[in-house]
Amino acid sequence: KNKPVFTPSRLVVKYGDPASVICTCQQECLNEIFNIEHSVGKVTINRTTISWNIDNFTDWTARLQCYYNKAAENVSDPDVQCCTVLPLTVYKPPDKVSISFANHTGPLIEAHPYTLQCTVHNVAPVEKVKAIFYRGHSVVGQVQVNNSYGGKPMTHSYTLDVIPHKGEDGAAYWCAAELVLGPEGPQPPPVVISQNMTTTVPKHPGLITINEGNQLKLDCSSDGKPSPSYKWTLPSGSLHRSSILTFESAAAEHEGKYTCTVSNGYWNFTEEFHVKVHGEFYIFTCPLFSDVVVK
Repeated sequence: KNKPVFTPSRLVVKYGDPASVICTCQQECLNEIFNIEHSVGKVTINRTTISWNIDNFTDWTARLQCYYNKAAENVSDPDVQCCTVLPLTVYKPPDKVSISFANHTGPLIEAHPYTLQCTVHNVAPVEKVKAIFYRGHSVVGQVQVNNSYGGKPMTHSYTLDVIPHKGEDGAAYWCAAELVLGPEGPQPPPVVISQNMTTTVPKHPGLITINEGNQLKLDCSSDGKPSPSYKWTLPSGSLHRSSILTFESAAAEHEGKYTCTVSNGYWNFTEEFHVKVHGEFYIFTCPLFSDVVVK
């Protein structure tokens, strides 16, 4: 009842910026001890109002409390203190935002689960960050933390599980870190975005049909750092170690399953090609009638 009132009622300030608030004393605190308890900045008292300001806010643990002490009605009783603590948020936009797959580099395997990781560097407060994951222009998920981390700048990784599907080869994933600071904060909210991460999802060709005598070319090329190595297992059981397998003239002996294993020491995946070779068709003509010569 009759607590002192701050204006604004909540302070959101960027680290290093100036800031100011006013505390107004209500009727009961007139002629009583009235002040703002502060660890930084300076105050100016003008009867029933106190102004607090600072030119360069650099204290992550600052606390502002406006109070008045009212003498007890009985001399033997302690004085009564009435106070209001100002909700205070000091924020700092991230230095940068980066995106990656957790514990994975290189091509993705269709229909396998992966974890996207959006790392927000040197941001405060972490609990006010909303990490938004995108694939192209589409939002695929949003993540926030539930715990408090003390308000000081730190680096935090937000994760989201995704499963790549057909048609996502070449898709760009990226993420944005948005500081959600409420109506008292800057509008629109500060946002820092990551770079694009282009994904490779090798297409499974299924059954490959080819006419006998035509060139058969199977391509298992993949990107990666370091560059990957390749191992082909042919239907005959023989091995080849190139990214592209070529037969200039397909024959029945080339039918069957071809398995390509790609690896660079950090990741590996296997792709299968099933080849069916159609034989050549020949058209024979036979005359129905012959010319008969009678002498």
